[in-house]
Amino acid sequence: MSRGTRIPRRAVAAAAGLLVGALALTACGGGTEKNDGKGGGAAADTNASGAKIAVSAKDGSTDASINDTTVKVTGGKLTKVVMTVAATGAAVPGTLAADGLSWKPDERLERGTQYRIAADAADGKGRPATENVSFTTVSPANSFIGTYTPDHGTTVGVGMPVSFKFDKAISDKKAVQSHITVSSSSGQQVVGHWFGDQRLDFRPQEYWKSGSQVTMKIDLDGVEGANGVFGVQSKTVTFTIGRSQVSTVDVKTQTMTVVRDGSTVKTIPVSTGSAENPTYNGQMVISEKFTQTHMDGSTVGFGGEYDIPDVPHAMRLSTSGTFLHGNYWGSPSVFGSVGTSHGCVGLRDVRGGKGDTPAKWFYDNSLTGDLVIVKGSPDKTIAPDNGLNGWNMDWSEWQAGSAA
Repeated sequence: MSRGTRIPRRAVAAAAGLLVGALALTACGGGTEKNDGKGGGAAADTNASGAKIAVSAKDGSTDASINDTTVKVTGGKLTKVVMTVAATGAAVPGTLAADGLSWKPDERLERGTQYRIAADAADGKGRPATENVSFTTVSPANSFIGTYTPDHGTTVGVGMPVSFKFDKAISDKKAVQSHITVSSSSGQQVVGHWFGDQRLDFRPQEYWKSGSQVTMKIDLDGVEGANGVFGVQSKTVTFTIGRSQVSTVDVKTQTMTVVRDGSTVKTIPVSTGSAENPTYNGQMVISEKFTQTHMDGSTVGFGGEYDIPDVPHAMRLSTSGTFLHGNYWGSPSVFGSVGTSHGCVGLRDVRGGKGDTPAKWFYDNSLTGDLVIVKGSPDKTIAPDNGLNGWNMDWSEWQAGSAA
């Protein structure tokens, strides 16, 4: 099989309603019947159903798709379809089309699982037909899947890229990337960029246009991403770009200026990283939001320097542990005057996060996908793949990382 091609779909046997033995009409004299042109020979069985049932997965197959299992009928209508997990007998919910011509499961099937389908149908004269099929879906070892962000139906900030993380190393990057398309109603060109063998991000040259809708079409079912390893995803995801909000942290003045749709809406005193542990420079995207989270320095290389179980209003800016968050343990005097953190950006807050504080205001007024830009720090610029921060890469370099 050539790389980047789809798994050939096997023909599906739909041998319902077999012709049963015909009755031969003979004269009583045995072999002395005269052919008078009024019959003679075999007659078709008038009890055979005209309904023909077809199941998309071949009986006995071991590499069936987890996405496109269907039961269809011609020459009649389906009357009952039962799908079960072979090992447990658990029913798989499904929906019969209003016209009675097809049935499909309500959800994607599990990988490496054996299923059974028993389907009944009847033709226009009420004559029944039945089909029974048993098959096993493609195994996890021979397939790959990509988790992605953002989710379908969400509204995100103008900096949110589309980001895939695959559970297997991809060797045929061109095949995989060519079966994922990302487009925007704004008409912006969207280009993919590979970070290693398991991550693929998409973004336009400039931030997304506010109010635009982005559509991601994932057509990986049957695509060979590595030798003998095939994709199993097939779906369309859409999300909306909200208002533009870009907040700039100036380390030299320890302030953050929040600009929404081109106008400054607030300037907030902050406390950034200390001289020993400065905050990264660069454009960072809010990738996650937590009303409260546990921060343990030992998980990010700081040993036992801090362990705070209830950090309020935390917003992730990097994979390595950079957050913009509320700070209730620091003196109010540090905000707007001095960096005291281990690299995060702290805003004044209260324990429990219930007060009317700068941290709560910023949390309530931020979306995942909003941008936080840090400037004036003695530290380096954050790496483009440390979080969803590909905006720190030059456009020509970004394009060079595309396999399409």
